[in-house]
Amino acid sequence: MERKPTVTIIDVAQRAGVSPGTVSNALTGKRPVSPETRERIFRAISELGYQPNLVARSLVNRSSKTIGVVAFGLEFYGPSRTLVGIEQQAADLGYSLLLDLLHRPDSKDVEAVLDELIARRVDGIIWAVHEVGDNRSWINERRLHSLPPVIFLTMEPRPGASIVSTDNRTGARLATQHLIDIGRRNIGIICGPSSWWEVRERLAGWSGALGAAGLESSPPLIIEANWTARSGEDAIKTLLERRPNIDAVFACNDQMALGALRYCHANGRRVPDDLSIVGFDNTPESAYFWPALTTVRQHLAELGRVAVNELHRQIERRGQSKYPVPPVSRVLQPELIVRESSGAKPE
Repeated sequence: MERKPTVTIIDVAQRAGVSPGTVSNALTGKRPVSPETRERIFRAISELGYQPNLVARSLVNRSSKTIGVVAFGLEFYGPSRTLVGIEQQAADLGYSLLLDLLHRPDSKDVEAVLDELIARRVDGIIWAVHEVGDNRSWINERRLHSLPPVIFLTMEPRPGASIVSTDNRTGARLATQHLIDIGRRNIGIICGPSSWWEVRERLAGWSGALGAAGLESSPPLIIEANWTARSGEDAIKTLLERRPNIDAVFACNDQMALGALRYCHANGRRVPDDLSIVGFDNTPESAYFWPALTTVRQHLAELGRVAVNELHRQIERRGQSKYPVPPVSRVLQPELIVRESSGAKPE
């Protein structure tokens, strides 16, 4: 088969009736190009099927206009919704995304993932993997030597690292305080894996609100699950076997709350008359649970957008200054969405 000749920038320039330098300016934005000329250039690019050599361009401009995103758990609402915000804002700022998925948050493949992103000359990295073990410490050590700017999502704020996260402790406190305010006094919690930092923060918010009200927050009231509806169903069963007198449950995500609702419906526990249930995330479906779920809204897409904006700021400043860009910590505040599943305790 005869190989199709490669289309070059010179071919585009000849077709558009301009110089190769003008084509380059239209593609990179280094210098202004009139709308009429730009239209001719992009028409020529389309007609000829020209594909710019992004790697070569990045060597010249020291920018690939690519952001690397390392993610985990996209089967869950929170991580997937955050990625939507990342993608939208990256596109608005003219960046492409290079997405790498870890199969485990403590994956031993972290080094290989980072090496690949560096080889692809990404301008910056968004690390959207929760903190487990020493995965964050290892990245921090590597970041000091060879990585481009890195933004950590949903990790514990620490000196020297740029973090964008939700105030998980406040969100859990809002949920628990709501249950206290409507008269609930025996409040259990269904949480995710305790190895996750955001889970520990939600536990702290729950126990802090109970402690301030003089209510119990002992280990028998805590059930660790795995974020799925099935695990929420199993967890509420265990919790009710341990403490038949509980009158409220805070589930640390909406899927586990859904499982808890299902178990209550199947076993004669009326929600909210016998038991109040509050979730976390405000998934689109939560308003259609039966009864509609009281939950804590995370601004997840905004979390992704803020991360991209901050990374863009650091990329720009890095190119303009010989000094390191100071790290930042941005914390987004959640809000309580009150619906029918919490109700008020009958007199």
